[in-house]
Amino acid sequence: MRDAKLLNYLHVHLLVFIAGFTAILGELITIDAIALVWFRMLMATVLMYGYIYIKGISIKIPPKDIARLSVAGIIIALHWITFFAAIKVSNISILLSMVSSGAFFASILEPIILKRKIIKYEMVFGSLVIFGVVLITQSELEYIEGILLGILSAFLAALFAVLNGKYVKQFRPSVISIYEFISGVIFITIFILIFGSGFSQEFFILKTSDWWYLFILASVCTAYAFIASVKVMEYISPYTVMLTFNLEPVYGIILAVILFPETEKMSTNFYYGAAIILGAVLLNGIIKNWNALKRKQS
Repeated sequence: MRDAKLLNYLHVHLLVFIAGFTAILGELITIDAIALVWFRMLMATVLMYGYIYIKGISIKIPPKDIARLSVAGIIIALHWITFFAAIKVSNISILLSMVSSGAFFASILEPIILKRKIIKYEMVFGSLVIFGVVLITQSELEYIEGILLGILSAFLAALFAVLNGKYVKQFRPSVISIYEFISGVIFITIFILIFGSGFSQEFFILKTSDWWYLFILASVCTAYAFIASVKVMEYISPYTVMLTFNLEPVYGIILAVILFPETEKMSTNFYYGAAIILGAVLLNGIIKNWNALKRKQS
């Protein structure tokens, strides 16, 4: 049992590394953010459906619930679009440091959507996150568009997480995922048809490297990572998993600096601001985990 737990701890860190690698793939893929997310969600839908079919999982749910999951699917599609768009107009370090502020947005959204009390220490950490963002903004004004897109991406990620926190109590994660992915693909398809250039032959002519990176993004970083992150919770508490996933920006920024040293070198104030944001997020997770353990023991 102890060995199984150790292996799953290592598995969680592998999943966090994979999550951090998502931003690296966003830098490597040459197509624009909207097309990138369309391909990602379509491929992930096919892979997820294959998993559901093999496992014999029923996906029949009431139409009202399909509509609710579809809204969440549109939100995650918009999160991914702003996520990759931020990389295209700035860099990975800017994007990941801004996305770290999602914990602050979650602390605001959870009391509203889940109707729970406001937690004071979350507001304190939220203020630290704001200070870190301001520090980065002042020193990296040339990346202001990426900063704004990153903050919007963080807000959408927090909104999606809070909504999914309600749905996961009602449906299997794979059922939630398949409907969200399908609705995301439909939403982006309509957007491309109305506001974009449509699905011309050129839309599907990609570099060989782009096809490979998209496949890795859809399979390893989306379908596999989602299923595996649920599986490890059979051995490790969700709090520990969530706390560990707060290391995603750390892994991502380290990878970015190693792989793209020319574009990822930032000012000293950026690293101060990023450290403040990441520190606040990690402390918030540690306190939540500590409080949860105390409640279990009492």
